[in-house]
Amino acid sequence: QVQLVESGGGLVQAGGSLRLSCAASGRSFSWFGMGWFRQAPGREREFVASISRSGGSTGYADSVKGRFTISRDNAKNTVYLQMNSLKPEDTAVYYCARSTAMPPTTASTEYDYWGQGTQVTVSS
Repeated sequence: QVQLVESGGGLVQAGGSLRLSCAASGRSFSWFGMGWFRQAPGREREFVASISRSGGSTGYADSVKGRFTISRDNAKNTVYLQMNSLKPEDTAVYYCARSTAMPPTTASTEYDYWGQGTQVTVSS
């Protein structure tokens, strides 16, 4: 059984930064790509960023490209999402998930384990 636990969310002013972390249980963390998704109230869950098993390949939604950076530390079984220049429209619950596809895709259906989410609120 794989458990993913996100942390690092909170309330920040527009233009500020946050760093989300996702800690994974189990010894197979480095075998899988990982992704971050988000869901705002009344909206569908959407892809934010993904990272390959080694961390050598990343992908981003157009809405966050140039502002967010995904990374991972396989020795710590942790994936990160550094979020800079935050905007009110970034307000959402952020989820990390494990990819079943190689390389990871933007489709939530290709992720099998999900964390419980962490709230990010950006005030204007």
